[in-house]
Amino acid sequence: MATGSAPVERHPWEPFLPEGTRVIMLGSFPPAPHRWCMDFFYPNFNNDMWRIFGLCLHHDRDWFVDVAHRTYRYERIVSTLRQLGVGLYDTAVAVRRTRNTASDKDLEVVEATDLDQLLTMAPCCVAVVTTGQKATDLFTGHFGIAPPRVGAFVEFTFGARTIRLYRMPSSSRAYPMKVERKAEFYQPLFDEFLKTNHQQ
Repeated sequence: MATGSAPVERHPWEPFLPEGTRVIMLGSFPPAPHRWCMDFFYPNFNNDMWRIFGLCLHHDRDWFVDVAHRTYRYERIVSTLRQLGVGLYDTAVAVRRTRNTASDKDLEVVEATDLDQLLTMAPCCVAVVTTGQKATDLFTGHFGIAPPRVGAFVEFTFGARTIRLYRMPSSSRAYPMKVERKAEFYQPLFDEFLKTNHQQ
């Protein structure tokens, strides 16, 4: 339920779009700052995204994780994203938290991301990945396309481009799936679009 008394939070970061971005990963909105262990996307140490990347690229869930300090290896993450051509952003730029949680179901979207502008800023993008139900709903609703099932994709047209929209399991620990199983869903995407760019 929407609650106008909750403060409006603005997105803390600009879109991360390396030169030649081919794949854009879209979540819903970052968690509150007190949940961050680094100042970058998917910053909650309990989120599985960077463990999924480690498993898909290196068969090592902790490749991007600084286990001892309970944080992530920011420089390694950014270097890899630039090398792969992976962009990151979210589908909302302003939200209210209807409860004091990081859950998508407790987010009221005040202002959605300008998705047309985002895709225009990434002219080489050939695939978009939504990493949760709210992100999928916002993206498919904007473009008027049917949502794919988890692990699958649908194609849509944006200008002269045909782009794939992949729906992946949420990287949140609240999503009831082991990280290794989540990585199995992501692996075909990495194999098709990303590993060819990645120097082991």
